Amino acid sequence: MDSIVVGFELMAHVDETLIRFVHEYGAWTYAVLFLVIFCETGLVATPFLPGDSLLFSAGALAAAGALDLFSLCALLSLAAVAGDAANYAFGRTVVARWLSRSRLVNRSHLARAESFYRTHGGKAIVLARFAPILRTFAPFVAGMARMRYERFLVFNLLGGVGWVGLCAGFGYLFGNLPVVKENFTAVLIAIVLVSLLPAVAGLVRDRREVL
Repeated sequence: MDSIVVGFELMAHVDETLIRFVHEYGAWTYAVLFLVIFCETGLVATPFLPGDSLLFSAGALAAAGALDLFSLCALLSLAAVAGDAANYAFGRTVVARWLSRSRLVNRSHLARAESFYRTHGGKAIVLARFAPILRTFAPFVAGMARMRYERFLVFNLLGGVGWVGLCAGFGYLFGNLPVVKENFTAVLIAIVLVSLLPAVAGLVRDRREVL
């Protein structure tokens, strides 16, 4: 319950909540950030938690000296990779077993999902990292579609480290600029919209191929 409350506070006022946590809890802030990133990527039930905006805000605080950038990126990369791995495992074990026994499942749809992840699974795992909501479900579906774990792990590492590094890095470089600080909410909205661009581009491309 406490983690859910923290998540809603972060969504409403990411920058203000992080500053308050740093002042009140010091090094424990890293643990809170780890938990939020892990849950946002690792639990199908919590795709609403902040990801890109949280990393950007944390990077801005690191630039101000409130957090250590290297520790931040290392710890949150671990959280992102572990979250995707947990999500994959749940889809591969619990859900896949249920699908194999259920009469409600369309076998042709499941076969298409498995074929897609054999061919495009790596790209999907990496690109989904930069799209809110999708990054929560991509590893789950990969597990459900029985994507080979060794291949999944490689792209999980690439996507997780790249996502954390880019978002936190941009926050570190630009988060404390006056124009950014004065328009922080607009910047966070822009980050979410930009994060969705790869998914939108992929849908448009697939639609053109079908037509």
